[in-house]
Amino acid sequence: MGSEASRLVVIRGNSASGKSAVAAGIRERFGRGVALVGQDNLRRIVLREHDRPGASTIGLISTVARYALDAGYHVIVEGMLYADRYGEMLAWLVEEHRGLSRCYYLDIPLAETLVRHGTKPDPEYLARVTETELREWYRPRDVLPGELETVVGPDSSLGETVDLVMRETGLAGLAELPEPGL
Repeated sequence: MGSEASRLVVIRGNSASGKSAVAAGIRERFGRGVALVGQDNLRRIVLREHDRPGASTIGLISTVARYALDAGYHVIVEGMLYADRYGEMLAWLVEEHRGLSRCYYLDIPLAETLVRHGTKPDPEYLARVTETELREWYRPRDVLPGELETVVGPDSSLGETVDLVMRETGLAGLAELPEPGL
């Protein structure tokens, strides 16, 4: 799946660890040609499904990522993506992808995720997702088996983390892709 020139990037971590901000930063720096496959969007918006073992979201993330890679996009898959629920699918994507694949786990302590959550600009979301939910969802060091991921700690700023991913994936040295069909 994909091509030798395509990149697959997986960004995982707890709620409010910075996954979406890192993914958006990579996409902004790179330009056109990066498909963003967000767990929250597909699970909550597209399927309106709870995150549970065996959920349809797992297959949908895989399908969207594969389709985008085969269509010539670089792909960022991002979300909490608990290892026990999504690990097998993510390992399969990495194994089957013909290009360069890199996985990152944002390892942020609970106290810091609570602080970061409080800075989100959406008051409706802040009212709906409370400290209680964040504590229930939090899984310390939920890394994928087999040392598949680079663990990024709390000392790495947003800019430093984006730089790391851009450098390690080679996206920093690649040109923006033209729109498909042009």
